[in-house]
Amino acid sequence: MKNIYSSNLFKTYEKTQIIIFCFIGLLYNVLLNTVSAQSPISPGTKPVQIATGIQQPEGPVWKDSVGLLFSDIKDNKIYKWTQNAGKQIYLSPSDSSNGLTIDLQGRLILTQMRLRRVSRQEKDGTITPLVSTYNGKKFNSPNDVVVKSSGSIFFTDPNYNIPYPYDKELGFQGIYRISPNGTLILLDKTLNEPNGICFSLDEKKLYVDDSAYGIIYVWDVVNDSTIANKTKFYQIPNSGGVDGMKIDPSGNIYCSGSNAVYIISPHGTYIDKIVMPAGVTTSNCNWGDDGKTLYITGGTSVYMISLNITDVKSHGKTGLNDSFELFPNFPNPFNPSTKIRYTITKSGDVKLSVYTILGQEVETLVNEYQLSGSYEETFDASKLASGTYIYRLNAGGFSMSNKMVYEK
Repeated sequence: MKNIYSSNLFKTYEKTQIIIFCFIGLLYNVLLNTVSAQSPISPGTKPVQIATGIQQPEGPVWKDSVGLLFSDIKDNKIYKWTQNAGKQIYLSPSDSSNGLTIDLQGRLILTQMRLRRVSRQEKDGTITPLVSTYNGKKFNSPNDVVVKSSGSIFFTDPNYNIPYPYDKELGFQGIYRISPNGTLILLDKTLNEPNGICFSLDEKKLYVDDSAYGIIYVWDVVNDSTIANKTKFYQIPNSGGVDGMKIDPSGNIYCSGSNAVYIISPHGTYIDKIVMPAGVTTSNCNWGDDGKTLYITGGTSVYMISLNITDVKSHGKTGLNDSFELFPNFPNPFNPSTKIRYTITKSGDVKLSVYTILGQEVETLVNEYQLSGSYEETFDASKLASGTYIYRLNAGGFSMSNKMVYEK
């Protein structure tokens, strides 16, 4: 037998081993991505049209006790939709609202492109402008918006919807943050057309897409005040531009494209896409109150699709309990105070208390009958010792607790 260590046969043997190992590694990565990124679209499931006759639908958002809200940019209205009543006018005029979201108190936040500002609808229906200029210059046309659990508002400001006479006062297209006290901060001005915007589940990362190139970028969120380490997250091929984005309970990104909503894993890998009817260009999407129904605006209509979403708890729900949502306090750790936010989906008796780690009650923040809606309480621990505390919400016959850390 010829000695393989002294001939070309050994080189062939080495190459074969390398190829086998590479193939095994590739197969492992494929299997890993397949297991961790299953498509939420059940076979045969397609979007269903629920409302039509809309000139330019945008910004869907679910508002408790109201239903689905969405903008009609060209018709200068916001509509509401419910299963029983269908499409009805909610706000007219809307000053060409685009992106819509809900703040911590359950109030509607809207970008108003005609007036080049971000505004808030109060509970009595009046509109309060929040910001309309940066350094004394008018915004371009605020587009999409999201609220962080701290109460900060983040929004994008591209320049392709500037109203007549189309005067550009800013020489860039920015991403901004409005702090809870109303301070405006420019976060980034490097994108060509910043558009859709959303946070990761833990709110440590901010995603913004660039409509011009179909690219989703991601930043680290630093101290809830700025963003850093801009990275290309994913580029949607042949998208014809991208638009609004949302995230699901598994951290997957849902990004509106030309004829589909693309689903991208938290690792930046393609999972699947929700294909729209022929000729429908999607503009935005958002979740319904069950955390499983995705509402999609596109063309002249609004669509809905039920997805295979199982981890509703991560989407703000509490499993069997659908009477309230209890969110992580912010900041955490804290010194000396922190804010606790919760939403009551059914009116009733509510109790919010703080306990030591041993179960001793130190303060009752709420103990009263409350109407359905979103609430926020401040807990001041300045008279207490440093350590871990528990805050517990009781409502609708259910109870839920979270931990928080006080560090002097």
